[in-house]
Parts: sequence; structure tokens; C-alpha cells
Amino acid sequence: MSSFEILKTDLTNKFGANDFKFITTPVGDDVIECTKESIPALLRYLKEYADFNFLMDICGVDYPTRAKRFDVVYHLFSSKDFRRLRIKTQVSEGEAVGTITPIWRGADWFEREAFDMFGIKFAGHPNLRKILTHEQFVGHPLRKDYEADRQQHCDTVMPIRFDDTPTQRGDVLNSKFVPLNIGPSHPAMHGTLRVMVELDGETIVRAGCEIGYLHRCFEKMAETHPYNQVIPYTDRLNYCSAPMNNVGYCKTVERLLGVEIPDRAKNMRIILCELSRIIDHIISVGTGGLDLGALTGFFHLFTFREKVYNLFEKLCGARLTVSMTRVGGMAQDAPEGWYESVLKFCDEMSDGIEEIQKLLIESKIFIKRTQGVCPASKEQAQAWGYTGPLLRASGINVDLRRTNPYYGYEKYDFDVPVGASGDIYDRYLVRVEEMRQSIRIIRQACKNVPKGDYTIRNKNIVLPEKKDVYGNIEGLMNHFMLVIKGLRPPIGEVYDATEAANGELGFYLVSDGSANPYRLKVRPPCFAIYQSFPEVVQGSMLADAIATVASMNVIAGELDR
Repeated sequence: MSSFEILKTDLTNKFGANDFKFITTPVGDDVIECTKESIPALLRYLKEYADFNFLMDICGVDYPTRAKRFDVVYHLFSSKDFRRLRIKTQVSEGEAVGTITPIWRGADWFEREAFDMFGIKFAGHPNLRKILTHEQFVGHPLRKDYEADRQQHCDTVMPIRFDDTPTQRGDVLNSKFVPLNIGPSHPAMHGTLRVMVELDGETIVRAGCEIGYLHRCFEKMAETHPYNQVIPYTDRLNYCSAPMNNVGYCKTVERLLGVEIPDRAKNMRIILCELSRIIDHIISVGTGGLDLGALTGFFHLFTFREKVYNLFEKLCGARLTVSMTRVGGMAQDAPEGWYESVLKFCDEMSDGIEEIQKLLIESKIFIKRTQGVCPASKEQAQAWGYTGPLLRASGINVDLRRTNPYYGYEKYDFDVPVGASGDIYDRYLVRVEEMRQSIRIIRQACKNVPKGDYTIRNKNIVLPEKKDVYGNIEGLMNHFMLVIKGLRPPIGEVYDATEAANGELGFYLVSDGSANPYRLKVRPPCFAIYQSFPEVVQGSMLADAIATVASMNVIAGELDR
């Protein structure tokens, strides 16, 4: 029996068969549909007895013509055997589903987002208020009857308040302590993050986060554009490692289509992803040092970031947001000599990592400012839904390139660094070592480039080359039909994830068979991570809060979307 069949038997014995429907989708996702009344008990059982110890996401889907208008969708993951499970329930307008914040603390922001975007209510949630839209906003923007161009401007500023964790929650300020706004400003809060604190001297008594300053309606835009036109929007999620967003999205669409991209395209995607991982970690380590006063390391690391952008520019003409990936493969093949240039960069970057190790990581000042500061334990990391370097820094060895390999990652020789204490120092050690391992992967990929095409040749999925469009009538007709008709995956849904630089980047895609996604929910890594910030910094010094934000590598483009 498969693990899903065993789970089906266990749940039937525990709860009975009437409330559950067990489905394996055409793409292989395991799904349980149940009544809304079953949700809290079912999810508690799945966590405590079925080893689904990570809540990866909660989202809504709007079906306005249906009696029970909304789907509420829960995505679970097991770090024990790396299985995934999707739980779905239906609620009507005005109905509520029970909160699961007592089961996973990370459910807090996920449920608030579903409430904000759809108006879905979660009974028992301790603080069900808006999170991405401003307080003057009227309506719920991801409902199908909300017009995409209906903008609502804000002309007020909310006062300091604390609404993130039960122990710190409250709108009434304590007269014994000093209230302070940190951000949104550069450089400490990276321009788009507002942190509110109460201080006892320089010690943080309470902290609260306000996000949404860079909310650009990515998911709404995805519903109003054809599949291929969504690709440039993914670049702007985590713009510090744009190609990884391209790859994650295209991989999701390809899985729903049931297509396998050529080995050459897989190889190019791996190289682009690992180059992107390096420059993303450069941002984190470099700005982390900058926030602590280490300006030299920042400038030194950004030299190598520019070298990677030169490689991107040589490949496709763009630097920051490349839009190089296509559904079905790549936009074009690598130019002559590109792989040699990548290998040359690897040699330079290897020396650069050793220099930054001495310049920053081994600095006594840096060590004193980061070692033992604001740690997150294994239990905390799991409860909040950490993934990526922060999860591994806390001692949990989960990397999707190893646990759920894709594009042939299982064939590559590399190590997954794991920390012990989960403090700021361990987070930087993990990232620096991951840069070394990315270089190992890139070297192997560049020296073993598969022959063959860089994309599939399916006229219903991939545009023909320009020489065919301009050179023969069949190419012109294929181009015309694909542009007019659009890419049309079959009716269905899929959740797919990649190991991005900050952690699990997941896309939940629902197709109704039309040329546009019916629903595209992105699971950004730092959304789950950042919501733990008020708890992590409580009791620490004000300067430590700045260091913590940098170590979390919060990228507002993916945080707010």
C-alpha cells in the first residue's frame, strides 16, 4: 500500500468515511477534501500522528457562482519522509472555518492573508485583521468580482500597535516604555518594512510588524494575463534572484501540462538557479554586514554580484530581471563561450568567498554582534514554517534539491550545510557555505552540458523561432494561433515547489482550461519567516533587531507580492 492509502485507512478508522474524500490528482498530488467542521481536528491529527509537521501555506480560491463560494486550501509537508498533502474545504459567504493557529503558529499570517484577500473568516483567530491592504481599503481584491484596476489610495498612518503574537498583542501602549517606529526606511528596514517597538532603555519589550508597502497584486495580475505573460511578473517577486522565480513558475505550469523539458534546458536552469543563489546570498551577507557597520565587505561582495549580472546580460540581454525561462524550456540557447565565462567566474568567486570569510565571518566584532543573538530553535523554526537557510541554521536538514530532487539534482555532488544554534551567526555560516556548494554544482553542470535542444518543439506550448515566423507560412500561423489562443493547460490544479535562495518557493496553480490562470497562489519563503520576527527579537537589544531583519533576508517583493 502507498503511504496515502495507509493514511486513508487511518483517517477512516479515526474519523469515519463520511466526511472525507481522498483524491490523487492526474499530476500525482495527494488531496483530502473534507467538511469545514473537520478541519481543526483533522489537521491536528495529521501533524501529531501522520508526521505532517510543516504548514507550508493556506490560501483561498473564489468560485462566485457556487453555493459554497470559497475553497480554503492547506498545504502540508513532512520533514520525516518529505511527503506533501493538500487539504481542501468549502465555505459559503459569511461562514467561518476554525482557526488552526493553536496547531501551527505560522497559520497566523496565512489566515489573515486569506481573510484580507477573500473575506474568508477563521473562527477563533486571535487577531483577524487586514495584513496586506491598508486600513482604509474596502473589499477583498482577490475575489473574482473585484476589478483589477480598482485602486484605493491611503492617506492615513496607523498608530503604533502590536498584533503579531499572543504574548505581545495589544493596541494600548505601556507608559513605562518608549514607543518607537523603525522604518519603513533605508537602510535598517530595507525601505519597505515597518517595525514598531516598545523599549525599556534599549531592550525590546514588544515588537510588531506592518507589511504591505510593496504589495503589487501579483496574484491578481496573474489571473488577468496569459500564462507566458506572467513570467516577467515572477521576476519581480524576489528580484535579488529573479531566474529562480521564473524557473519555479514555469516548472509548475509544465507539471500541470504534463511535459518534460529537454536535458539541456534543465542544465541551463540549474546553472541559472545556482548563480542566482550565490548573488542572493551575496545580498544577504553583504547587507547584513552593512547593517552592522561593515561597509568594506558590502562593496567587496557586490563586485561579484555584478559579475553574475554580466553573465546574465551576455546570455539574454537583461541583468536584474531576466525573464529567460519559458514554459517548455528556455527562451534561447547559451551563446558561444558562455559556459567558459561561467567557469571563470566560479574560480573568481571561490577566491572571493575565502576573502569574505576572513573579512567578515571571522571578524571578532561580527562574531560578537551575531553569535548567540536572537536564535530560533528547531521547534520554533518548525512551528513558524521556516524553510531554506534559516531552517537549516536551526538544525533541520531539509533541502528540496536533496529531499525532493528535480532537474537531476540527485546526480550532482554537493553538501547541504546545517547549523546548530539557529542564531544570526549560523545563518550567515550556512549561506556562505551554500555559496561554495553552488559553485561545485555549477562547475559540474558547465562541464557536462547535454546536447540537444534548449526547448520542446510543441506548437501548442512554445512559440516558433523568428526565422520560422518570418520564413514560412506554417511558422507564422503557429505563432499567430499561440498568441491569439494562448497556452491552455488542462482543467485541474497543482502545487509545485523549488528550493529558492530563501527557502521553499511554491506555486499553487488552478486551471479552468482557459488562457489565463484561474488562480495562482505563490508561497514566498520569507512570509512565514518574517512573521516570527516579533517573538525572535523580544528581550533583545534594539541593534539586534536590525541584525535579525538582515539575517532573515526579507525581500519585500516576495513578502508582499
